[in-house]
Amino acid sequence: MASSDIVTGQYVQIQQTPASVGERIGAQLIDWLIQGIFAFTLLYLIDEIGDYVGFIGNNSRPLLFISVLIIILYCPLCEIFNHGQTIGKKILKMRVVKKDGSTPSVGAYLMRWLLMLVDGPTLSGLGILVMLLNQDNQRIGDIAAGTMVIKLNSYHQIQVSLDEFNHLSKNYRPVYPQVTDLSLEQINLITRTLELPDDDPRIHALAEKAKQILHISTPHERSDDTFLWRLVKDYQYYALEEI
Repeated sequence: MASSDIVTGQYVQIQQTPASVGERIGAQLIDWLIQGIFAFTLLYLIDEIGDYVGFIGNNSRPLLFISVLIIILYCPLCEIFNHGQTIGKKILKMRVVKKDGSTPSVGAYLMRWLLMLVDGPTLSGLGILVMLLNQDNQRIGDIAAGTMVIKLNSYHQIQVSLDEFNHLSKNYRPVYPQVTDLSLEQINLITRTLELPDDDPRIHALAEKAKQILHISTPHERSDDTFLWRLVKDYQYYALEEI
């Protein structure tokens, strides 16, 4: 199966391979088995506890309601609190990610879960058909949420080519560790500003602002543009160091 390569804003190349339709069905079957065992065990315990403490009629309904709610919310709860993995996905080494390789939001997980009503075999079963026709094996819920299920053993964060980082040598040493406090948007602003002519006053103004934000009183560089370029390089260094 073809993998997809994505270069993120943090200068990291993501290579990920979608889980196959068969693997996704297998994970779903495992999850249904777990939900079934959980439901059977809870019903058995409720019945046993009810007999023991004298539950009759409506007294057992709150506990039954909570149990059913846990079973219904099994998938989104697992994915939200277990990095995009249900137990079935974990066993088969898969996880849910955004198409750009980032972690989905809670809203994205819930969107996938809600649209399971359309995707699932209990109603229409459209999910399997859509996955078969989709290059990334996305069901309708994935398409709506902007997510995909990938194989973990093919999910790699790879340092991008030297052509894109030819200014960073193996022996490069960053000067300003506090640059990690800057956001990607701020680094992009610095990069765009450095495209201006060297004598543009906005370069000096931005350099002074950066010194203020990062609490740099005496920079090592003599010129403003050299100082700003150093910030960009240091930021890229620390971004790659996390890989």
